[in-house]
Amino acid sequence: MPVGVSASQLQNAQVTVPKAGGGSTDADKQAKPDKKARKAKPGSQFEGKMTLARIDEIVRRLDENAKEARPGTWQLTINDRPVIIVTDQLNNRLRTISPITKTEGMPEDLLKRLMQANFDTALDARYAIAKGLLWSTYIHPLRALHDRQFIRAIGQTVNLALSFGTTFSSGGMTFGGGDSRDIIRKQLIEKLLKKGLPI
Repeated sequence: MPVGVSASQLQNAQVTVPKAGGGSTDADKQAKPDKKARKAKPGSQFEGKMTLARIDEIVRRLDENAKEARPGTWQLTINDRPVIIVTDQLNNRLRTISPITKTEGMPEDLLKRLMQANFDTALDARYAIAKGLLWSTYIHPLRALHDRQFIRAIGQTVNLALSFGTTFSSGGMTFGGGDSRDIIRKQLIEKLLKKGLPI
């Protein structure tokens, strides 16, 4: 459980799962495939072809107890950290998030430190505040993702949460010119790549 975050707070902060027979919601409509979505050009090395089925396959490799809370939304645990993956096919977005701690009473110098980390050591992941909680998050176009990139996204999100209060690092390289001096945390990302990719 994240530091200072109760189970009820975490539940309230998560995406609400519609009740059975309660009709469709805007979120349900967003989870349906976009028939007009453009396909990546064949041979494009910069465009992936991520699908919800592929995400489900990778997520269950990383955590066999992972749950799909509703179409396009998964909950899993990596290194004892709760991770939520939310997709929106209609708008071609993916968000990976992990709650860290409550923001109530957080000192100003710590908030400043988080912004410094967002500039250099957080890399593709970011610290963000929502619903009274501090989160680590990774946001990216959905269909453009490659398998490795998606797994690294989860790894960076978890690393950023785990390193809160110490190195404030996502485990990737450090962007030069910033204020942070950290110990790079690459081990988790490499471990997830080995576990999440097919042999």
